[in-house]
Amino acid sequence: MTLLSESEINSRITSMPEWSHDGSAICREFDRGDFVGAVAFVDSLVAPAEELGHHPDVSISWSKVTVRISTHSQGGITDADFELAARIDKLA
Repeated sequence: MTLLSESEINSRITSMPEWSHDGSAICREFDRGDFVGAVAFVDSLVAPAEELGHHPDVSISWSKVTVRISTHSQGGITDADFELAARIDKLA
């Protein structure tokens, strides 16, 4: 996998307005209404992450789930990160 340039990242992130570019990752926060909804949403991320062999960093704060995606092995953002983000968007 090849790291994307800043211009490639900025170009792609504009088509995904709920995601932001934060250093070496792309991030999005989801509000699922309550803790049970947040945990259920995180559970729904398992299938696409496993299918792609690409796993996000996830944090839960009561009803809010923050998802950070980066290709750790490459030290930044690759096509795989945007692929996973698109699949996660379909779950939201």
